[in-house]
Amino acid sequence: MDQLVFIQTGMGADVHGQNVTKASIRAIKNAIHTNSMPGIRHVLPDQSLDNLKINVKLALPCDFEKLDHEEVKKAIPYGEVHIEVMEGGMRTTSGIVLEDKEDKNDLMYIVNASVEVGY
Repeated sequence: MDQLVFIQTGMGADVHGQNVTKASIRAIKNAIHTNSMPGIRHVLPDQSLDNLKINVKLALPCDFEKLDHEEVKKAIPYGEVHIEVMEGGMRTTSGIVLEDKEDKNDLMYIVNASVEVGY
């Protein structure tokens, strides 16, 4: 990325199921769904959203190897997406185990996301 234009942050949780991919997608959506960048096309080469470069940083509490990078990338609607994973987030109790929600234990996983937008 040559020019960083915008940074958005978010948090997502998977309360039942202990799925870091679901929590990561929710964190990204939390970051991007409350923002608009109406002038972004005017600064992009060829004014094309395809020229966006997106760096997504995810702070996961565990299960790094279980993160589905391709599913996470689908949460970003435009541009070339790069995913960086680091230790962080949180594991905490949900207070209940619900087998019908695919719980393996009573933990919920919380992921933090930073979405950097540029070109």
